[in-house]
Amino acid sequence: MTSKIAIIGSGPTGIYTLAGLVAARVPLSITVFEVEADAGKGTPYHPDINDQAMLANIASIELPPICENLVEWLRRQPDLELERLNVARAQIKEREFYPRIVLGEYLQSQFQQLIEKGIANQHVIDVRTRHRVVDIKLQPDDIQLTVRTPDGERKDYAFDHVVMATGHDWPETTEVKPGYFVSPWPARALKSIDPGSIAILGTSLSAIDALMTVSTAYGAFYLDASGQLQYQSSAAGEGFHATMMSRKGLLPEADFYCEYPYAPLHICTVEAVDALIAHGSASLLDNVFDLFKRELAASDPDYAASIGLSLLTVETLAPAYFAAREAMDPFVWAGMNLAEAEQNKASQHIVQWRYAILRMHEIVARAVPHLDKDDLKRFHKSFKSVFIDDYATVPHQSIQRLLALRRAGKLDIIKLGNDYEITTDGVARGAVIRHDGTETAFDAFVDATGA
Repeated sequence: MTSKIAIIGSGPTGIYTLAGLVAARVPLSITVFEVEADAGKGTPYHPDINDQAMLANIASIELPPICENLVEWLRRQPDLELERLNVARAQIKEREFYPRIVLGEYLQSQFQQLIEKGIANQHVIDVRTRHRVVDIKLQPDDIQLTVRTPDGERKDYAFDHVVMATGHDWPETTEVKPGYFVSPWPARALKSIDPGSIAILGTSLSAIDALMTVSTAYGAFYLDASGQLQYQSSAAGEGFHATMMSRKGLLPEADFYCEYPYAPLHICTVEAVDALIAHGSASLLDNVFDLFKRELAASDPDYAASIGLSLLTVETLAPAYFAAREAMDPFVWAGMNLAEAEQNKASQHIVQWRYAILRMHEIVARAVPHLDKDDLKRFHKSFKSVFIDDYATVPHQSIQRLLALRRAGKLDIIKLGNDYEITTDGVARGAVIRHDGTETAFDAFVDATGA
């Protein structure tokens, strides 16, 4: 009997799932349910959700090929299509970053190729767009899905296996109060913001996405005679000014050059962490942290010495890691870090401590489900932030744009600390931010923390 499999969602997770299934030698019956009208793009890369100015922070080299890799797909596109996607043919390289919607077009192309491949391999594939799965029931002999069809009816389907690949779920209403936005998506909602003082909660990629959407609505980026990126507001956008804010008040660092596929680790390995897990949860976090320290010290002894790594604990690692950045103006640091990252990319130089942390994050993550309650709190409160900062670097162009906005007098950053308040009480539009004894009113507020 042919196995019946459902995939809920046709974004990246659903597509990579489908790629594995169509390679099966035994014929399968596969149904893909997609809530959008066009399948295969995924919410993070869909043109109805994202703005052209929003960049993906996934380089071509980081994307596992599906039917072809991203660079191969881009290179076979005609010039008119590349122009539509705002991609210069000369800039198609495996380590380049592209607008989110480019990845959406690529993924949809791969999705369609997988369907053709699956049918050729004798699989039955049914793609149902504008179908929302509203309930899942585990039955004794199968799994029942209740699906709302495009005409509003509900239908039940039975499957042997179900893969939930639903990914992102944005709030139905983005602007919950006048000028108060609980998400940067869909991007078109931010286009309604009038030029004025805009607060953006967050300084990571989601916040940069929000900032790029509003800044390109009020002006444009351009290269000056020296080749430096600048920003010029339009006549209607003269009043635009953005303030990004976060607890630390730091900007993410620029994407750093490293080796792909990852070089093997020698101390903090899968085998070493699994051996610690096998001994139980007692002192597990501290034992894994010891592996982390030893690997980091072996990878980059000078960096280890500069932060006093040998004396650090789970609780004191993050303060030591962030100390130099917190002591400097975030835009000055961003400029220095960008220059370093650009030079390292050009010379293919690897900063070993950054590379070691990047490679260790998935290995350390193996231990997280096995931590006891107290250690799990310690991990989330202290240790995790170092990994997040290291792997959440952003495209060089994103940092260039931030610096251009700063030079144009259009961007500030506020360090909120841990004690702050955001309120809309008594405010006609936007919000009031209170921190460190100060109170600042903004005409618009965007929560871009990525929650």
